[in-house]
Amino acid sequence: QVQLVESGGGSVQAGGSLRLSCAASGDISSRYCMGWFRQAPGKEREGVVVLDSYGITWSADTVKGRFTLSQDSAKHTLYLQMNSLKPEDTAMYYCAAKLCPLLGSLKGRQALGFNSYNYWGQGTQVTVSS
Repeated sequence: QVQLVESGGGSVQAGGSLRLSCAASGDISSRYCMGWFRQAPGKEREGVVVLDSYGITWSADTVKGRFTLSQDSAKHTLYLQMNSLKPEDTAMYYCAAKLCPLLGSLKGRQALGFNSYNYWGQGTQVTVSS
């Protein structure tokens, strides 16, 4: 199993930036697909930016060109750089992981589906004011 802890959320004005971090611990020797998801009040959880089992990044259309996923393998940490934030980006942001032992374990845009993941962090709140 893997444990995930997010940090870096906060309140920012529209147009501002935030960087979220997700520190992984536990069974980090195994190969995982990981990504960022968000859930606004009254809405379904949605994929934001994810890495599929081929290491390809997939982004929701609403964040393309604004949000960037990166990772530091040595620190077992996943990052989400969020620029040009909008009020509609306000949500709880979650880091998620799924064991991906094979290249074809989770590929393409299906990696944006939250149902594919079985390890979740506690979330970090992002609030963007206009």
